[in-house]
Amino acid sequence: SNTLRTSMAEANSSPAGYCRMAIPKKGRLYDVCCEMLKGGGIKFHRGARLDVAVCKGLPLTLVFLPASDIAMYVGEGDVDFGITGFDIVEESEVEVEKVLDLGIGKCKLCVQAQVSKKITNPADLAGKRIVTSFPNLTKKYFDVLDKEKGTKTSIKFVSGSVEAACGLGLADAVVDLVETGTTMRAAGLEVIADVLETEAVLIKNPQTKHADLLSKILRRLEGYMVSTQYVMLVYNIATALLEKANSAAPGKRSPTITALEDPNFKSVSILVHKKEMSEKMDELHDIGATDILALNLANSRM
Repeated sequence: SNTLRTSMAEANSSPAGYCRMAIPKKGRLYDVCCEMLKGGGIKFHRGARLDVAVCKGLPLTLVFLPASDIAMYVGEGDVDFGITGFDIVEESEVEVEKVLDLGIGKCKLCVQAQVSKKITNPADLAGKRIVTSFPNLTKKYFDVLDKEKGTKTSIKFVSGSVEAACGLGLADAVVDLVETGTTMRAAGLEVIADVLETEAVLIKNPQTKHADLLSKILRRLEGYMVSTQYVMLVYNIATALLEKANSAAPGKRSPTITALEDPNFKSVSILVHKKEMSEKMDELHDIGATDILALNLANSRM
C-alpha cells in the first residue's frame, strides 16, 4: 500500500541537519563496526530491510552501504564520514581524509600467480593478463613495470572469485586481498609481490560541517579501541616492595598508588596490554604482590 511505502521511505531517510555516517551493510566488517559503535556508546536500532538507522541521543544517522561504495559516497559528500577498507579508499581515487586506523580487517593486496609457474619476479608478469577487483590500484602498479619494460599489461575487472581466473586460463596472474592465504593456497596460487597493506579506516569528507560531532565519535572509538587492548591490574603490595613492583610493571603511563589502612601496604592500579597480562601478574606475584585482579575496561578517555 502507499501508506506502507511512505512509512518505509521515511524510516529509510535521515532527519534534516543530521550528520551521516556510512558503515558496511553486511559481512565481518559490519559485525565489527556494530561492536565498535556499541562499545563507543553510539546506540541505534536497524529495522529489518532498512539501510538507515537514526542514533539515540546524537544527531547522527547511520547509513548501511556496500563497503566498496563508501569511499565514493564520503568523497562526494553524500555522507559526512564512514568506515571502510583503506584498499577501497585508494581504489576509489576520491578526495577523503583518513581520520583513524581502526586496527581491524588487516590484510594485503597482492599480486598472485600459480605455484606451478614458478614466477618470482613481478616484472615477468608485465605485458601479461591480470584479473582483479582493484583495476585502478593494479594499473598503477603495473604501469611502473610496463614503463620499464615497454609492455602493455592487460587488466580485466571481475567483481568476485578472482582466485579462480588463473585455473580457468583467463589470467596469467591475479591481484587480490590476502588475509590468511587459505583461499589463495587452495586455488594453487602464491604471492609474487605486495601492492598495498590495508585495514579498516575511518574517513571523512574534507568539507563536512559536522567536525564537532566527528571529534566526539573519534574520542569514543579511540576510547573503545584502548579498552579492548588493555586491562586494569589492581594489586596490594608491601611499601618496601613498591619500587621493585613499579619497575617490573610501570603501566601505560604511571601507576596509581593508594594508601591502605595498614601503613606498611599500598594498593596499586596500572593499565597493562592484554598480551602482557598473565606475564605481569606472574611477575608481580613473584615480587610479593597479593590480591592481584585483572579488570576488563568498557571504554576510556586518555
